[in-house]
Amino acid sequence: MHPRSLCLTWKALATDHQVSYNSHMSPSEKSEPKFRRRANARPDEVLDAALALFIDQGFARTSVDQVAQRAGISKGAVYLYFPSKEAILAGLVNRTIAPLTDALFDNISHHQGDPRPAIEQFLRMMGKVLTDKRNRAVPLIVIHEAPAAPEIATLFRTAVLDRAIPALSTLLAQGVEGGHIRPIDPELTARTVIGPILAHIIFYEIFGIEPEGGFHLDRLIENHLLILNAGLEPQKG
Repeated sequence: MHPRSLCLTWKALATDHQVSYNSHMSPSEKSEPKFRRRANARPDEVLDAALALFIDQGFARTSVDQVAQRAGISKGAVYLYFPSKEAILAGLVNRTIAPLTDALFDNISHHQGDPRPAIEQFLRMMGKVLTDKRNRAVPLIVIHEAPAAPEIATLFRTAVLDRAIPALSTLLAQGVEGGHIRPIDPELTARTVIGPILAHIIFYEIFGIEPEGGFHLDRLIENHLLILNAGLEPQKG
């Protein structure tokens, strides 16, 4: 596979997203003006429109006017749901990535014992979410825009990383204390748990480095788990 530019990749993601979104609309919804659709559908319409624009032309070059036009609603209607463009991006993070952190908390809040089954469940859930190109686009947008707009990095860190890393660290620490895994640095290991997934996405989407057989995030996760679980195995003797 030849390396693909970030711009071309994101335009492809926008095209795929638009097709997917329209395919879920009934014939009556397609023909009915968006202003007449049920109000509770509009926040997702705004997020869908914003995601396509952010992918196609970048966060900084997208205006709320353009989002409103793409969504087929007024600018004032956008502000009813999202008071700023940053709030729209926060909505995308909360819709696609933050639920993974919520699921992690639910899964480990009362977990005692070997942390590896909980980690396996979390990573496989992460794989299912990020296999969808539209969902992968959200962290890529954050990575691309963060150097010029640090508030975007702060938003993603607060919503995702500042919750996921401590949760995984706590899970691993109790595993060490209980003798279920070998002595390791819980925080560094938490980064090791998540890091390969993000690296795989960046290699594929930004640098165009495709492993033999295709993207297959599920295969990478299973391979990662084999190495991770073996490395956490308690020391014998």
